[in-house]
Amino acid sequence: MSHVELTVLGAGNMGRALMGGLLRHGMRPEQIAVGERQEAARAALSQELGVTATADNAAAIRKADVVVLAVKPQDAGSVLAPLAADLQQRQTLVLSVAAGIRIQALQSWCGAGVPVIRAMPNRPALVGAAVTGLFAGPEVDESRRAVATQIMRSVGEAVWVATEDALDVVTAVSGSGPAYFFLLAEAMARAGVDLGLAPDTAQRLAIATLHGAGLLAQGSDGDLARLRAEVTSKGGTTEAALRTLQDAAFEDLIARAVAAAARRSRELAAQAGGTGS
Repeated sequence: MSHVELTVLGAGNMGRALMGGLLRHGMRPEQIAVGERQEAARAALSQELGVTATADNAAAIRKADVVVLAVKPQDAGSVLAPLAADLQQRQTLVLSVAAGIRIQALQSWCGAGVPVIRAMPNRPALVGAAVTGLFAGPEVDESRRAVATQIMRSVGEAVWVATEDALDVVTAVSGSGPAYFFLLAEAMARAGVDLGLAPDTAQRLAIATLHGAGLLAQGSDGDLARLRAEVTSKGGTTEAALRTLQDAAFEDLIARAVAAAARRSRELAAQAGGTGS
């Protein structure tokens, strides 16, 4: 990444997280330009990150090898379409983190031949602990895929999926996933209070358990069933709790929840005009 010129269009949470991650991983501030229409945000970026920000998107992308589209989905077309001639001339890689906007729609705004990659990071990018699903069509070469991987790994892990439809499942599993764990931790803390713990004690126990379990899983070989079994002594407290969850069809409930999120992701893409169909 030492020679890559990068522009971020949109300096919201995800755009800022990516810039911060790239700077922590060795990219220099002078390699990053930002297109941002809000004056206060531009001033903050200059002061906090040392990057150059402008309200003129065309000026921001002038030297870019990669343009990261980090605007709201409903703004994607109006931001990209005026830049099409410049993007086509330089064959600039467009890496979109705009949720739900399909590659066909992105390419229609960017113009013929512009390489486009979609990325679906999740909110832990704000603390450098994201996981991102990536997809590109067969016309995008390996060198550009490698650059996109490096960019997204600046805020966590990155995995490629085989089809664009799979990004809806990525959204359901990891994009929405943090909220599932937060809900579980909330319920655990509330149950602790109901059983006699002080509220702040119950909350600290639930949050620390959430954090510790994540670290154990992250440092393992990925066999979640084995990790669960290692915590579950025969005839013990954990087994009693898990039996209660299984009797209540917990796994089926989670499967239905994730399916609902994936279905909603497809619906939102259609509403945004991002299906390309």
